Amino acid sequence: MSVEAAYRVLYLVVLLAFCIMIGIMLIRSVLTRGVCEKIVCVNMLSTMVICTIAILSRMLDEAYLLDVALIYAMISFIGVMMLSTTHIPPGPKRPRFSSEEESPKGEEGGRKGPGVAYPVGKKGGRPGGIR
Repeated sequence: MSVEAAYRVLYLVVLLAFCIMIGIMLIRSVLTRGVCEKIVCVNMLSTMVICTIAILSRMLDEAYLLDVALIYAMISFIGVMMLSTTHIPPGPKRPRFSSEEESPKGEEGGRKGPGVAYPVGKKGGRPGGIR
């Protein structure tokens, strides 16, 4: 077996593995419920497609396919950034406390003063709607 034939077999095996992983990631992206998980699945899917295009470029000795892979990577990056900025909330949610027994002592988000807890409300329980 020559070196070229060995490389060809290696490329085919890797392409087959990527195709299987792309199929699994497609199924995973459809079955997940959370928005963050779906965004991660789309990002992983696009990364695997970029790798597949790069391997095909090397296997077929076509340099223009690497340009296609780079353009696809830029479009994928912009798409994931747009999805994450529109669907993921900007700040983490803080726990809301209803009484002083549940509020942690010594933490900034806990008690307001000695024996006084923040009321639970629509604005997060802090005076003036500050979160």
